[in-house]
Amino acid sequence: VQLQACGGGLVQAGGSLRLSCADSGRTFSSYAMGWFRQAPGKEREFVAAINWSGGSTFYADSVKGRFTISRDNAKNTVYLQMNSLKPEDTAVYYCAADTIVVVRTRPRYWGQGTLVTVSS
Repeated sequence: VQLQACGGGLVQAGGSLRLSCADSGRTFSSYAMGWFRQAPGKEREFVAAINWSGGSTFYADSVKGRFTISRDNAKNTVYLQMNSLKPEDTAVYYCAADTIVVVRTRPRYWGQGTLVTVSS
């Protein structure tokens, strides 16, 4: 598993961004995928996860209704659509891969992170 995240940037509050995370390996569809974030001075926290088929999704309460996780197994890519962004969403966002049991807590495989900055 080799994950590469992209799509971060600077956006005004209320705006939208879509993050992507591509896996250059050959086992993408075998894994559940997750997104985490780490704000300055804070611990890394779970944001969203999706099972291998895309049939089940999970969200942190803080992003429920605003963020949507999806995946395209043909493209080995997972997405995080972020709408109605708030300044408190500012963080480095990481994608991760593992089984659905642990991807929301302690995934083994991580991407390098992409910075999202939301201005007020």
